[in-house]
Amino acid sequence: MDATHSLVSPDLLEREDLRRALAEHDFAAAFSLLKKYGGLSQNRLAAACRLTPGKVSTIIKGTHQVTSYDVIARIADGLRIPGQLLGLAARPWETPRSDGPVEAPSPHRDLTSSPWTPAAAVTAAARMTRTDLVIDRRTASRALTTITVGAPLLDALEGWLHTTPAGEGRRVGRLGTREVTQLEKTARLMRQWDHHVGGGLRRRAVLGQLAEVTEALGEHQTAAVERRLFCVLADLAGTAAGMAWDSGLHRTAQDYYRLALRAAHAGGDRAFGANILAGMARQMLYPDQDRPQDALELVRLAQQEARLAARVRSLLHAREAWAYASLGRPAAFHRAADQASATLAEAGPVEEDPYWIRYFGPAELAGTMGNRLLGLARHEPGRYTEAAIERIGAAVELRGTEAARSHALDWAGLAECSWLLGDIRSAVDRTHRAIEVARLTESKKVRVKLGRLYPYTVGHTANIAVREARHDLRELLTT
Repeated sequence: MDATHSLVSPDLLEREDLRRALAEHDFAAAFSLLKKYGGLSQNRLAAACRLTPGKVSTIIKGTHQVTSYDVIARIADGLRIPGQLLGLAARPWETPRSDGPVEAPSPHRDLTSSPWTPAAAVTAAARMTRTDLVIDRRTASRALTTITVGAPLLDALEGWLHTTPAGEGRRVGRLGTREVTQLEKTARLMRQWDHHVGGGLRRRAVLGQLAEVTEALGEHQTAAVERRLFCVLADLAGTAAGMAWDSGLHRTAQDYYRLALRAAHAGGDRAFGANILAGMARQMLYPDQDRPQDALELVRLAQQEARLAARVRSLLHAREAWAYASLGRPAAFHRAADQASATLAEAGPVEEDPYWIRYFGPAELAGTMGNRLLGLARHEPGRYTEAAIERIGAAVELRGTEAARSHALDWAGLAECSWLLGDIRSAVDRTHRAIEVARLTESKKVRVKLGRLYPYTVGHTANIAVREARHDLRELLTT
């Protein structure tokens, strides 16, 4: 069917009130206007948009808000409303293409059965970003939070080991070297946002940039430009994953990690793919997931790439050590931690490594291993707490406040060490310092870590300093 068979007349689509309702995704107003001025019954609207009459009724009444990309796309296609009026790309029936549109049946579909091809990566990116950009914050917070674990996840990632498919070698490209370089610089800036402040409102800016790169990949580019664009896509998707996870959107984070891995595969960046697998392993290791065995398998999958720089190999050993600590295997933890330190010592000047791994140096390694020792100290304070203080203290001294999120996590770790030792004065001082640094970042991870300190302050009602620390903690955690 072409645009001439639209149920909505061109004249009606020129109405300012209808265009405004469509642009704002106010389908209660849009459907009401279509009924009033377009002569469309509720049943006709439902049939055209592949919705039930009851669903259309709830939309018109305002009791159901349309946020799903799939539903918005069905409305656009069923009523033949141009994509631009709804903030979508041009619909297939607007600009027919001989090679077909880049589409997928679901915005966050499981990529298990999709081939590891550049086209599949572009398809997933287009769907995911369009969906996330139309979902409001409240709807996102209610989104599915369960992640894929075990064999279904690991089997779906095996394609990363296969040979990267060759580009099509297109002769004419819309973007040149200068434009791609600018996109790369923007991706680097956004990665710095993630390291400094975590998620928050900047996540939508990352999604917008991700959508722009995806759109460029859907157009004709030279083979060299296309490879670089896929690397930018991987970088942005990795940042989007970190920010989503930091905001508590665990399934969304895992989806973007998987997209980043596929984009890195399409761009031929094996090292960045290993880095993404390390990020997925870290997600599995946090208390809200607690899947250390899955984390180990992800690390081993990454370690099968032989051509990795020393700094990346050190990062993988650090993730391995973290997993062993979570499994309660201190001997294996120390062995992997020693490997991480020895491998990092082999790394050359930081400028020789890719920018995305330069953060991983002595400070990051000390903080990571120190906090793993803290995890062991919660079960055996007398055996591990002093070692945890030594490593985390070194991280605090080495990295300073430029990495606000990591700095806050370090101070929270030091505070908990003091509480474990019963050193109340030091615990209170370090708790206040952690709160002070935490105010510099929007990171939910930081607040979760600070939440661990609150129980230690209970039971000291006679101590004014502890009561003040508890008050300040409560104030931070409730804002």
